[in-house]
Amino acid sequence: MKSLFARFFLILPWVLIVFIVLEIDPGRPSIRSPLPPSQLSRNPGLPRLEPISNQSIPTIYAITPTYSRPVQKAELTRLANTFRQLDHFHWVLVEDSAFRSRLVSDLLAHSGIPSYTQLHVQTPRRYKRAGLPRATEQRNEGLRWVRRNRSFHNSGVVFFADDDNTYSLELFQEMRLTRKVSVWPVGLVGGRRYERPLVEQGHVVGWYTGWRPDRPFAIDMAGFAVNLKVILSNPKAVFKRGGSQPGMQESDFLKQITTVQELEPKAANCTKVLVWHTRTEKANLVFEPKHNQDVIHIEV
Repeated sequence: MKSLFARFFLILPWVLIVFIVLEIDPGRPSIRSPLPPSQLSRNPGLPRLEPISNQSIPTIYAITPTYSRPVQKAELTRLANTFRQLDHFHWVLVEDSAFRSRLVSDLLAHSGIPSYTQLHVQTPRRYKRAGLPRATEQRNEGLRWVRRNRSFHNSGVVFFADDDNTYSLELFQEMRLTRKVSVWPVGLVGGRRYERPLVEQGHVVGWYTGWRPDRPFAIDMAGFAVNLKVILSNPKAVFKRGGSQPGMQESDFLKQITTVQELEPKAANCTKVLVWHTRTEKANLVFEPKHNQDVIHIEV
């Protein structure tokens, strides 16, 4: 009996070795293979994709004008929940105010967005009338910050992200490699389900829009992005207050830095909607007392 057990334990290691060899995929390279990683488990019919280093990924600078109103925190919370999912992103939030509000400061501090700047500039009272462009001073303040704090050594894209829009994460991947000025459709704007640039053979040739189709750039503020170097190369390019009309600020600005022929169509040649002008419904506060009657103060 002892001799039988001795033979069994003598044969067992060899049986295990044979079993392991049979289980190994003969087409799989050895762990100790001297081949470089690029040749391991690679389909020779596919092009080789070089990894992009973190240093070469352009930073998106999103300039967002905002102002105090009952839905402000709700709007900014929605944006923050989108923006905090992005890498290489800097949020420039500009309040229409004489000072930085605690509401916006606290929201930014708890937003989970690692890189942001809070600015403020007040719109003169004479410009706060119906029929006049809005957020002009705030967008220009954001541009001023970009030009003061970034240089030609930085790689980036500037985008005007209003706080009453909804953004797909895919949009930011589309705009990130903007060479000069990129464009795409915007949903729920201009009295239509969407507005978009018309594209032929990779070039913008016109506009699908229901409002003021004669505009030089018949596009919404959320429908374009600008390479950082273009912003820095055109220091006088700003949003105009004098002589500009509502809906014309985009054209007034873009005419200073590009032409229609130079625009770069994104979002599948401007056939996909990745941003929507949703606007939070205006709050119905008909029963809200003029003076707070609650025993505590709750920020909304």
